[in-house]
Amino acid sequence: MGAVFLDRDGVINQALVRNGHPFSPASIKEFEWMDGIHAVTEKLCSAGFRIFCVTNQPDVGRGLQDIALVEELHKMVLNELPLEKIYTCYHDDVTACDCRKPRPGLILEAASEYDLDLEQAWLVGDRWKDIDAGNSAGCKTFFIDYKYTEKYPINIDYIVGSLSEAVNILLKQ
Repeated sequence: MGAVFLDRDGVINQALVRNGHPFSPASIKEFEWMDGIHAVTEKLCSAGFRIFCVTNQPDVGRGLQDIALVEELHKMVLNELPLEKIYTCYHDDVTACDCRKPRPGLILEAASEYDLDLEQAWLVGDRWKDIDAGNSAGCKTFFIDYKYTEKYPINIDYIVGSLSEAVNILLKQ
C-alpha cells in the first residue's frame, strides 16, 4: 500500500478559527482531537497505509510559540495515533525554505527517508498550501473544505467534508 500524509491543524486536531482563518492551538488545553481521528488512522493503518504528518508551525519562527510546546503536542500525537513520524516546518513565510508548504520539502524528506512511492501517496489537508505541496510532490489530494476565508486550492483530486469521508473514498480505490 501507499502512504497518507495528514496536515495537523484541521485534520488531526481542530484548528482554532478566528475571522475565517485557522490557527494552531497555543496550549495543550486548546488542543482538541478531530472527531474520529483515532478510528480513522487505525483503519488506514490496518489497510496497510503508512501515515505521516506534515505541518507548518510558523508561530515558532515568529517567536509567538515555544518550540517545546509544539514538540510536546507532537509527542502526544505520536503516542496516541499510528503515525510513523511528524515532519514540521518552523519557518515563517518570509524564509525561503524548501520545507514550508506549499513547497513539497517535508513530503520529499519523508519519501526519501522511508523509500515511499509518491505516486501511490495521498495528502489530506484543509488549506491551499497543503494541496499545492501534495501536488508538487506527485501525491493525490483530498481537500477538507471548512470554508475558510482564504485562497481556495486548485487541482484537487477530491473535496470532502471530513477526514472520515476522505478515508472512506481512499479505501474504495
